[in-house]
Amino acid sequence: MSGPDGWTVIVPVKPSAIGKSRLAGVGVDREALARAIALDTIEAAAAVATVVVVTDDAGVTEAAQAMAGVRVVPEGPTRGLNAAIATGAASVGVDVPRAALLGDLPALRPGDLSAALESAASVHRAVVADAEGTGSTLVTARAGVTWETAFGAESFAQHLARGCVALEIPDASTLRRDVDTVAQLTAAAALGVGPRTAALLGGRALA
Repeated sequence: MSGPDGWTVIVPVKPSAIGKSRLAGVGVDREALARAIALDTIEAAAAVATVVVVTDDAGVTEAAQAMAGVRVVPEGPTRGLNAAIATGAASVGVDVPRAALLGDLPALRPGDLSAALESAASVHRAVVADAEGTGSTLVTARAGVTWETAFGAESFAQHLARGCVALEIPDASTLRRDVDTVAQLTAAAALGVGPRTAALLGGRALA
């Protein structure tokens, strides 16, 4: 499926064995939870766009390949998040608008992503801040624009410094609610997480 204006969304996913280490205290299998969060994110994105998943996780690969509009690109030697995204972007080419979406947005609603992509279509490069306002959850580039991301510490400021336009996304948008900590997972759960994540949490109270 093509998203607004033909966007392709790149979702990098770490192997679940090493992903989401700060969620170990939730009380469920951390690897299963990391995989569920990623797959819920991918499924939400695939509802509005073509999705390229960059991962070496076998479980994510198998499940993602069964989703319509999703293909998987192996990450290969681990070089970090930005390198994984660049691998996905290279497989897409420069002739279509591209977006990099973090793979840890279990509460993501397709409509929130679609609205952001529609807004991003009017600028060369754009970025969406996370709920804390320091990180980034989505970075975009129009067709023909050189691809570059700077995920990591203070990534929102880093993306602005590289010429990205900050999209005005509501504070309550599910696109801003990435999950690295138990507190962030609690906030995402309050918005309503995807089916895989919800099934694992089973209504349990989080810290």
